[in-house]
Amino acid sequence: MSMIEIEEAVSTLAEQPFDANEFPYLFLQAFGNKETTLKRLRKGDTNKSDLIAPEGSPYHGVLQTNNIHIAVAPSGEVTKTLSILKASPATAKAKAKFILATDGETLEAENLASGEVIACNYADFPNHFGFFLELAGITTTKSIRDETFDIRATSRLNRLYVELLKDNPDWAKSERDHDMNHFMARLIFCFFAQDTDIFGGEKSFTVTVEQMSAKDSSDTNTVVSTLFRAMNTKTADRKAEGLPRWADKFPYVNGGLFSGSADVPCFSRISRSYLLHIGGLDWTKINPDIFGSMIQAIADDDERGSLGMHYTSVPNILKVLNPLFLDDLRAQLDKAGDNARVLLNLRKRMARIRVFDPACGSGNFLVIAYKQMREIEAEINRRRKEAGRKSDIPLTNFRGIELREFPAEVARLALIIAEYQCDVIYRGQKEAIQDLLPLDTENWITQGNALRLDWLSICPPTGTGVKHHAEDLFHTPVDQPQIDFENEGGETYICGNPPYQGSVNQTKTQKEDMARVFSHYISTYKDLDYVSGWLVRAAEYSEASTAASAFVTTNSICQGEQVGMLWPILFGKDQKISFAYRSFLWSNNAAKNAGVTCIVIGLRSNLNGSVTLYDGEIVRSVPSIGPYLTPASSTIVVKRSEQISKLPTMVSGNKATDGGNLILSHTELEELMSPYPEMSPLIRRLEGAKEFIRGESRWCLWIGDSQLGKVAHIAPIHDRIERVRQIRSESRGKQANDAASIPHRFVYAPHMVGMSILVPSVSSERRPYLPCGYFDDQTVIVAPNLVMYGAPIWCLALIASRLHLVWIATVCGKLKTDFRYSNTLGWNTFPVPTLTDKMKADLTRCAEDILLAREAHFPATIADLYDPEKMPADLREAHERNDEVLERIYIGRRFRNDTERLEKLFDLYSKMTASTGTKKKKAGAA
Repeated sequence: MSMIEIEEAVSTLAEQPFDANEFPYLFLQAFGNKETTLKRLRKGDTNKSDLIAPEGSPYHGVLQTNNIHIAVAPSGEVTKTLSILKASPATAKAKAKFILATDGETLEAENLASGEVIACNYADFPNHFGFFLELAGITTTKSIRDETFDIRATSRLNRLYVELLKDNPDWAKSERDHDMNHFMARLIFCFFAQDTDIFGGEKSFTVTVEQMSAKDSSDTNTVVSTLFRAMNTKTADRKAEGLPRWADKFPYVNGGLFSGSADVPCFSRISRSYLLHIGGLDWTKINPDIFGSMIQAIADDDERGSLGMHYTSVPNILKVLNPLFLDDLRAQLDKAGDNARVLLNLRKRMARIRVFDPACGSGNFLVIAYKQMREIEAEINRRRKEAGRKSDIPLTNFRGIELREFPAEVARLALIIAEYQCDVIYRGQKEAIQDLLPLDTENWITQGNALRLDWLSICPPTGTGVKHHAEDLFHTPVDQPQIDFENEGGETYICGNPPYQGSVNQTKTQKEDMARVFSHYISTYKDLDYVSGWLVRAAEYSEASTAASAFVTTNSICQGEQVGMLWPILFGKDQKISFAYRSFLWSNNAAKNAGVTCIVIGLRSNLNGSVTLYDGEIVRSVPSIGPYLTPASSTIVVKRSEQISKLPTMVSGNKATDGGNLILSHTELEELMSPYPEMSPLIRRLEGAKEFIRGESRWCLWIGDSQLGKVAHIAPIHDRIERVRQIRSESRGKQANDAASIPHRFVYAPHMVGMSILVPSVSSERRPYLPCGYFDDQTVIVAPNLVMYGAPIWCLALIASRLHLVWIATVCGKLKTDFRYSNTLGWNTFPVPTLTDKMKADLTRCAEDILLAREAHFPATIADLYDPEKMPADLREAHERNDEVLERIYIGRRFRNDTERLEKLFDLYSKMTASTGTKKKKAGAA
C-alpha cells in the first residue's frame, strides 16, 4: 500500500462508529494486512497477546509478532493500559515494534525502538498515521511523520480530481488538461487563503460554497465560478460585473490565477462532499517543500497510482544547495558578526542572487533555496535591529523550467505560499497579508523543454537584455515579453535534479534533445545519460556569465565510457568540479522509496583553493576533484588494445550464434549420450556467468573440422548443425553470415589449450570481490564473459583483489547496480607495478588459497560463498591475505580505504600512460 492508500483507510476507520472488538483488526487492515492474516489473528492462531483474559476482562489485546501489541482499554484507562502493554512479557517476547491503547475516545501509542509517543483524541489519530508507517514496511524519517497534513491533503485532492473527471468526461480529454490543472491550482490557493486570513474570516471559501450551493450539488459549479470571477475583478469594477453580495467580500487576487475563463466542472453530491472535506483541513500546515511534488502527480495518469512517492527530502536538496552557495552565505554571516555595514552589504548581495532550476518540477529546490535565504536575511535584519523589515529578496529571482504544465503551475504556487509563510514568520501576519495581494502578473517559471530553450533568455545573466515572461502568472507562452531583474550584476546559481534516463530508455523526443545538445561536440553521444544534457547546457550558460551549477545526477556519468564522452566537453568550457558527493542512495521520504544511486556534482570556472569531496560521513578538502570523483587526478581513462602493465591478454569468451543448437542442457546431454556414448570427446562443459556464479550446468558441442565425419550419421547432431546453418544464413549479422559455412563451429572461438581464467561480464555490486574462476581446457567459456588463456594463476589474485574491484567499479561503470566488466577499459587499463618473481610467487600462493577455500565448501556456489552476510571465514581470510600481499606491493602497507586505493591507481595510471606516450585528457583539455 502507498501512504495515500493508508491515509484513506485510516481516515475511513476513524470516521466509523468505534467497535471495541473489531478495532485492532480494522487498524491492522488499514496498514496493509491481508484478510487471511487477520482471520488467523481473530481465531487466536497467531495472536500472541497475554491480555486475552476470561470473559468480563476489561482488556482486549491483539499482538502481532514483530509488529504491534494493541489493546482496547476501559473508558478513561488508556494511559494505564499503555503501561500494561509496555510491561507485558508477551510484548518483549514477540519483539513488537509498537504498542497502542485506545478506548474509542482517546488513543495513545509508543514506538518501542525510538521511544516516541503520541497521544490524541481518537477522531484525530489519522493526523498521526505517519507515526505507524513502519507497520506497512515503509521506512520514513521523522520529518515526513511530522508532515502528515501534506499526505492527507493530497489524498483528498486526488479523490476530488478523480471524481470530477468521472462526473465530467469532457474535462478528461487532453485538450482540457490545462483547464482542469488550472482549476485545481485555483482551489489550492483558495483553501490556503481561507485558513491564513488572506480571505478574512474562518473557512470563508468552504463555508460560502456550503451555504450558497444546493445540497444536491446542482449549482455548486456556478457558486465556485462566481467566486473565481470575484477574485479576478477589481473592487471598482465589481458593481458593473453584477457580483452577488456573498461573493463581493472576497478580495481581488489578480496575478492571472483567476483570469481568463471562470469555467468550473460540474459537481456530484460525492465530489461536492470531497470539496467540503478538503476545505475542512487545516491548510496553515501546508509544507510547500513537500506538497508541490505530491500534488503534481494528481494530474498525471501514470503517477496517480503512486502519489507521494516522488518528492525529495529537504536534507537531500541541501546536499546541492549548501555547498553551491548557502554555506558561503552563512560563513559570511558568521564573519560579519554585528558589523552593520558588512551585514548590509551581505543583504544587498543576497538580493541580487538568482537561483535557476532548469528541471524544476514542482519547485522543491527553488522553495528550499528561497526559505533558506529568507532565514539568513532575517538574521541579518535582527542583528541590524531591523526585525520585521520587508524582504529585499525578489521571488522572481527564483526561476525554473518545467516540461509539464501542472507542475510548473504548482511551482509558482508553492513559491507564492513560501513567500507568504516567510513573511508571516519574519514580519507578522498583518504585513504578510498586506503585501500578498494582488499577486504580480510576472511569470518566472517557464513551461517548456529545458534542452531546447535558451537559458540565457529565461534567466539572463544581467538585469537587462533578452528576457522572458508571460501575459499572466499561470500561462507561459515562450514568446512573451520580459521581466526585469532587480539584481543587476548579481550571482547566478543553477541547480536541480534533472531526468536520469539512460540511452536505452530514452524516448524519441529525448534522443532528439540529446542530438541538439551534443551532435556538434561529439558523434558518440548516444550512450550518454539524458541528465548529461543539463550539465552541458549549464556549462554553455556559464560561458556567458559567472554562474556556478550543481546537479543531482546518476553516478554513471562519472564511470565507464561516459566519462570520455562528457567530461572533455565540460573541461573544454573551463568547468571544474567545485564539490562532489560520491555515490549515495538518493531517496525520497515516501512509500516505495524511489531510491537510485546518485552523485551530486558542483561545477564552476575560476576555482581558487581547495574543493570539497563528500564520501559518506567523510568530508575531505582536496586540491581538485577528477571526473571519476577522485581527489587530485583529472585523468580520463580510455580503452586500450593492450594491457598497460604488459600483463597477459584478456579476450571475450567464445560466441556460438547458434539459436541454442550447439548448446545442451543436462536433459539434452543425457538424451544424446545414452544412444551415442562415443560422442563424449565432442562434448565439453560450457561455462558462463550463470553457470559459474549460480552453479548451473550446460554443455556444448565442440566439433573440429576433422571430426565432422564422426557425426554425419548421428541424426540429432546432424539436425542441430543444419539448423545452425539456416539460422546463420538468415541472420542480418555479417559475422553469422560468414560462419554459415561452418555451422558445426562457434562463430568466434578463441578457445586455447591449457588453463584459463574466467571473469563474468556482469556481477552483483553486493559482493565484496569480483568473482573469477580457474578452468581447464575441457571447459568452454562463452561470451559476453571474459577469459584469459594460458595466464599464470597469480593473475587471478589480481582480478580477485579489492584493488581491482574498485578500479572496475569506477572506470567500467555499472549495468543498473551491477559491476560491468570490460577487458579494454577495465583490465587493459589496470595499472600494476613491475612484479618480481618473489611477488608473483606470493600472489600465486594467495590465488591457490582462495581456490582451496572455495573448494572446502563444495557444493556451495559462488553466489553462496560471496554473499557478504554469509561469506565463510576462511574464504574471507584468504581474500584478506591476498589484499594485504598485493597492496604492500603498491605502497608497502594496506590502503586505508577505497578512495586511497583509487588515488594510487590513478596516479600510477597517469605515470604509465605518460611514459608510453599515451595522450592524457586533463582538466581544461578540449
